[in-house]
Amino acid sequence: MGATPQRIRRSRTRHWTALLAAAALAVTTGGALATPAAASVNVDFPTHCVPPPIAGIPPIDGTTTARITVDNASPRVGDTVTVTYTVVTPAASNPTDLALPADIMTPTGKVALGGAQTGSVTVAGPRKNDPVPGRGTFPSFSMTGTFTVTAPGAITLSPGDYNIHTSYILELDTPCTVTSPPAPVSETVTAAADPPANTRAISLGSASGAPGAAVTVTGGDFTPGASVTLAGRSGSAQTADTATVTANAQGGFSGSLVVNDRTTTGIVAYEGGAWSAEKGAGPVAYVVVDDTPVPDGSQKLTTTVKAGTLSMSQAGDAVQLSAVDFGTGGASTGALKTVTVKDFRGGPAGWSLTGKVTDFTGPGAKIDAGKLSWTPACATAAGSPSTCRAGSAGVVGSAGATLASAPDATLTGGEFTADARLSLDVPAFTPPGTYSGVLTLTLT
Repeated sequence: MGATPQRIRRSRTRHWTALLAAAALAVTTGGALATPAAASVNVDFPTHCVPPPIAGIPPIDGTTTARITVDNASPRVGDTVTVTYTVVTPAASNPTDLALPADIMTPTGKVALGGAQTGSVTVAGPRKNDPVPGRGTFPSFSMTGTFTVTAPGAITLSPGDYNIHTSYILELDTPCTVTSPPAPVSETVTAAADPPANTRAISLGSASGAPGAAVTVTGGDFTPGASVTLAGRSGSAQTADTATVTANAQGGFSGSLVVNDRTTTGIVAYEGGAWSAEKGAGPVAYVVVDDTPVPDGSQKLTTTVKAGTLSMSQAGDAVQLSAVDFGTGGASTGALKTVTVKDFRGGPAGWSLTGKVTDFTGPGAKIDAGKLSWTPACATAAGSPSTCRAGSAGVVGSAGATLASAPDATLTGGEFTADARLSLDVPAFTPPGTYSGVLTLTLT
């Protein structure tokens, strides 16, 4: 008697499953281990792959060819670097005559860091591949991830373990590990340390004076023995009123500056031939009180510009991120509601807009806050004295990150809009349902 339709379907399913498992595990043998590589080059390394138990195939050893690239090879400490791990030639090929369909493979992996900074970078790729013909070589695939630079110096990047998850009839994993870690170096980034913080500071003996009056300027944390210039400022421009003092052995000084320019709005002190934020202090506000007598038959007109406040508003308080599939996961994306910052204080202080997020909670599970990343953007309204700067792209998390900021200056202020592209990395087998987290923005 012939097999029943139900028995035929079960037999066919087992047959295709076995073929798929075998196809995901046929390893190309041979090939020598490459010597340590120059930056951003293809490297070969021996790989040990373990087939799913259903395949009935023992572990197989072969060679993987891979390449690591970065979006910034000269970052500074604190910058976020995007890493791309490309498996140029996987240690696997299709050993059967059965063609495999497109878009059934989802890769994940690790990139090993060495040198000035150690650890690993988790990378992941999309569920996307070209069809694989029978007996054909598996296609190249790429995975991306990010890491934050924590130390200056040369940081090496080597390809690490990777896994090919196949979604075809059954969900199967093929983990492939580096046989003798670490693999050869494929890319190197050289991180620069942030310059030392400028702690120079000055104070004034008085906040105002008549034209031609002398004001005492006291400073600290300057370079011991350095020649320091005291100067008036009118807005962002230096006036003709200057004086020179010498810092003592502790980096302090006390000097006198005669202020004649009636447009003076502040006083600065700096080392070197010209003002710089790295070797200067101030400006500290100073007002010249114009006591010029009013001629007979004239009237002196005076007005006052009142300082306002630093405030923010947002275009909404709810963001719907895109849905992802159970078993696949990946990037759930969306856009932050536009935040408008108004700085109408009129002083020298800048501002910073930061955000932090809670864990995303749902039906009996959660998605960690560290899975949310953003790519900030910031625009400055025409006529604003300040120019805003967007924060770095990267993880938001519960520790928080900067969305936008404006630096201190002689005169600050204006109107600004801040936005960000959002991406939540949802693990593949997160239980179905709605997950919500709260992103809190703080303006200081």
